[in-house]
Amino acid sequence: MIINGPGISYTEPDIGSEFVPELPDNPRPSIVALCKHCTNRILGKDELLPYEYWSFAEAATDEQADMLVRLKVRVPYTLEAAAKATGIPPEKLEPMLDEVSYVGLLEYNWENPQHEKQWVLPMLVPGSAEFLNMRWSQLEEHPVFAKFFEQASKGPLSRATPLVPPGGAGIGMHVIPVERAIEHEDQSISIEHIKHWLDKYDGKYAASACSCRMSRQRMGEGCGDDFNDWCIAVGDMADYVVETNRGRYITREEALEIFQRAEDNGFVHQITNIDGENKIFAICNCNVNVCYALRTSQLFNTPNLSRSAYVAHTEADKCVACGRCVEVCPAGAVKLGQKLCSKATGKVPEYPRQELPDAVKWGPEKWSPNYRNDNRVETHEAGTAPCKTACPAHIAVQGYLKLAAQGRYDEALALIKRENPLPAVCGRICNRRCEDACTRGRVDAAVAIDEVKKFIAQRDLDAATRYIPPVVTPTRAGGFDQKVAIIGAGPAGLSCAFYLAEKGYKPVVFEKMPRPGGMLTYGIPSFKLEKDVIEAEVEVIREMGAEFRYGVEVGRDVTLAELREQGFAAFYIAIGCQGGRLPGVDGQDAKGVWTAVDFLAEYTDQSAGAAPAMGRTVVVGGGNVAIDAARVAARTQAPEVTMLCLESAEEMPASDEEVAEAREDGVDIRCGWGPKEVLANEAGAVRGIVLKRCTRVFGDDGRFAPEYDEGDLVTIECDQVVFAIGQSIEWGNLLEGSAVELGRGQGAVADPQTYQTAEPDIFVGGDVYTGPKFAIDAIAAGHEAAVSIHRFVQHGTLTIGRNQRKYVELNKDDADLSSYDTAQREVPAAKDAAAAKATPFREYVETLTEEQVRAETARCLGCGASIVDPNKCIGCGLCTTKCAFDAIHLRRERPECSVMVKSENKVPALLKYAAKRQAKIMFGRKR
Repeated sequence: MIINGPGISYTEPDIGSEFVPELPDNPRPSIVALCKHCTNRILGKDELLPYEYWSFAEAATDEQADMLVRLKVRVPYTLEAAAKATGIPPEKLEPMLDEVSYVGLLEYNWENPQHEKQWVLPMLVPGSAEFLNMRWSQLEEHPVFAKFFEQASKGPLSRATPLVPPGGAGIGMHVIPVERAIEHEDQSISIEHIKHWLDKYDGKYAASACSCRMSRQRMGEGCGDDFNDWCIAVGDMADYVVETNRGRYITREEALEIFQRAEDNGFVHQITNIDGENKIFAICNCNVNVCYALRTSQLFNTPNLSRSAYVAHTEADKCVACGRCVEVCPAGAVKLGQKLCSKATGKVPEYPRQELPDAVKWGPEKWSPNYRNDNRVETHEAGTAPCKTACPAHIAVQGYLKLAAQGRYDEALALIKRENPLPAVCGRICNRRCEDACTRGRVDAAVAIDEVKKFIAQRDLDAATRYIPPVVTPTRAGGFDQKVAIIGAGPAGLSCAFYLAEKGYKPVVFEKMPRPGGMLTYGIPSFKLEKDVIEAEVEVIREMGAEFRYGVEVGRDVTLAELREQGFAAFYIAIGCQGGRLPGVDGQDAKGVWTAVDFLAEYTDQSAGAAPAMGRTVVVGGGNVAIDAARVAARTQAPEVTMLCLESAEEMPASDEEVAEAREDGVDIRCGWGPKEVLANEAGAVRGIVLKRCTRVFGDDGRFAPEYDEGDLVTIECDQVVFAIGQSIEWGNLLEGSAVELGRGQGAVADPQTYQTAEPDIFVGGDVYTGPKFAIDAIAAGHEAAVSIHRFVQHGTLTIGRNQRKYVELNKDDADLSSYDTAQREVPAAKDAAAAKATPFREYVETLTEEQVRAETARCLGCGASIVDPNKCIGCGLCTTKCAFDAIHLRRERPECSVMVKSENKVPALLKYAAKRQAKIMFGRKR
């Protein structure tokens, strides 16, 4: 019985052990007797375990315990029968029965011909361990109840789980599929439909708190869900939970709304499975990250304990590897793979299946104690579509290309916003790592992914067609009241605000500048990204419920401490790298010397008025920021614009496309030079710059360590110098009094997965954490921060069960691409030279036409596909609710899983299956 410690941990972390004292030297005899009487462990029934002892000790007096011991488990007693069994007069007994029912050691119903109230001493699970955990005030006072439930739902089954036949044999809970996934399934039977149970118990429903969610939260492993209202008691159990202050009556319509909200959130429907054919007492909506019933099958890798009669299957020709089914699958049965054939075999790769305990010996070495994280790994080791893998936000590129090809633009935009709330922005300025990785590039040229995204996202620029995502929140309250402050309205802050609003929060964004966007607004020229594009996408976030306060600098106008006093529960700092850097050379303080950050903030948006006069300009730097500064100078009619960088043309960090566009604007780019001195005239203004030849940029270790030939100098006459050699973080007084630590480059130190700092309620992200990167990196960080902040303010774990974001690229070298014809990549039109010159700060690159989009999306090779492991599938059907392509369906392949057995008959059912299984093990029989 004892597998990992004294009957406590069973290979999982021993959460909640601090709530369980050691057994006393002289245990109360009545409580010891109650433990032995109620315990339903198959083995080791006489073993007195501390969490059981202390739970019963805190739940019952000695008199109550003595009374309960005289009642048989799961046998109904009317008051008269109970009085006879216990020897206690009815007038004294009835209030005792009601008192222990309120606590949760008894339940009651009226299931007899006379419809007379009768009390039942339940088993531990489902039963008293759950009922003790169904009232938060009781858990707060008696946290040992939480440990009791966590262990009672696991320990008794640690050795029995491989012996459980399909259908569960009257043990635990049973998955019931999403109704619409099987509503037209001719082979289904009544008990597999939610509507059957609603009809059977018509008018007798009560919404109660989820004991699993409460128990886990009390022990510090909550999942962020509001625990109220997720479990629907039916029949007499509805009366019990209402009368004992565990729930409230609801209508059929409310029950259906709860089921729909559960499916939206990815929760699994389960019914109780201990009363035999066609009888249940509850329908639960379970989150696998906390659910003990699902935990039993997932931890022990024994799906018979929970799965329905259905198995999911994908249709490869329809599947586009968007990953929505993968994200929602509670069992990790669906993962992303590929549908390209291998050069070596000429076939699509075969994928491994989870081993099952039906024909092999099974023990702790077969278990999966880390299942909550392992089930959230999205990709098979062999890899999936490179576009989704390469994108920092892992956008479902293949999916939105397919939707666009079908003209389903609203759905395409919705799919993009699952991972990127700023698609119109990214369609213009993204560095397109998805295209760099695109398999199509091995045939001719990569799919113009960002151009298609730009076309789709044009809908966001018009209030009549923009997409406002619905709020999908794991609470029936309509949203969450906790206040979250986001400091900085750049891409990371906007992303965090978007995903918090989508979860049901009303985040407040503090921005010291008068407009949102951060460096999107103040660092990217309008001819690449017009400001109304940013404003339009910010308006979507505002309409979702976020509040924006401009002109407010946290640390100057209001402090973190003051915001805490105002009720803010968490902070996301995403102020970016808003300062520039100077090289430390003589003359850098001359009039006319700029950092690129300041220069772009001053001159990047000249679309509304005449461009200022600008003299001869030298830009020092080799990255895209330097390109932007040089192009701005050129478009403000500077007579000469020279850009100088340390790197060779091959080493320049700026993209080839950016370099070509700068040259088209007239920028003279010279490689291999670094600044030595800025020359000033008598008035202290710039008159030139001296440069020295750079002979080497990087050291042998690959780190930046430039070397120069000090004898090889050149002087360029100019009127202003712009240094684009790096950015810095300007903290001001923002962190005053906080425990946030700063590391390299004065960036905030935080956990790389959760972004939580040493100050628990402060999270960081974007450039302030990573240093200068791209907008899509900041967007991805903001999304993950929103996940962490939600869990934090809801007192959950920040790490367990969250999407692991582990994507692997398929092996393009092994992909057989010989059957694909070449097709020219579509290129968007651009303004002619005269028009571009007349409006130099307006966007000059047009959007693809609808015809071009159809042609371009047809070039996608459709590399990826979702792969279902039928051995892991529990048949919940949630995957079918998320697929926009009708590519995944349930099939009724395991009808034996719908056999319902009474708990009292579990031993014969277990023994029959165990004998059959043992024969398979001994003689190698196959199914």
